[in-house]
Amino acid sequence: MIDHAEAVVHIVDDDEAMRTALSRLLKNAGYAVQAYASAGDFLVAEPNPLPGCLLLDLELPGPSGLELQHALQRRERAIPIVFISAYQDIPKTVLAIKAGASDFLLKPIDSQALLAAIESALAAADGATVEHESPLPSDAVLSEREQVVLRGIIAGKLNKQIAAELGLSERTIKSCRAELMRKFDAHSLADLIRRAEPITRAADV
Repeated sequence: MIDHAEAVVHIVDDDEAMRTALSRLLKNAGYAVQAYASAGDFLVAEPNPLPGCLLLDLELPGPSGLELQHALQRRERAIPIVFISAYQDIPKTVLAIKAGASDFLLKPIDSQALLAAIESALAAADGATVEHESPLPSDAVLSEREQVVLRGIIAGKLNKQIAAELGLSERTIKSCRAELMRKFDAHSLADLIRRAEPITRAADV
């Protein structure tokens, strides 16, 4: 298991105040921190041999967070990524999680949620995996409508798009989505996508 003292959290965010606040929080939690104002700054920096993870803003000047994620996938040694964003962007959240992001947090960021996300990312960097017999509790069953809505969410569609396709109100889709979150015991959209995708993928086989 990676020790805090041996781990480096790389922060990529163009907001200087946000970089400073995140750096202070993570240093107080015992992590070493390196901060960068852009994807380019991170890419040209001398690679750090210590294990760690990347706290990456979705929207950046120049290459975006998603573009940096794709660039890093070509490197021999992968680094787990926790995305952060000021906006709830469902399509981009889906893309990030499907491309292997560890988590996706919305600003303003809850400090406990951030530290938990960092811990999970570092566990992934350490090769640790968590086995789940099923992403759904044994007594939970998805209705036909919930299955259709879930497929829409996994496809990155907005509530209003799913509502239009099904001929339902957006309020009904929001209620259905809330019930899906409850059934999967998901605490965020990224959490729901990660837990539910294996089910939708298996159904497509």
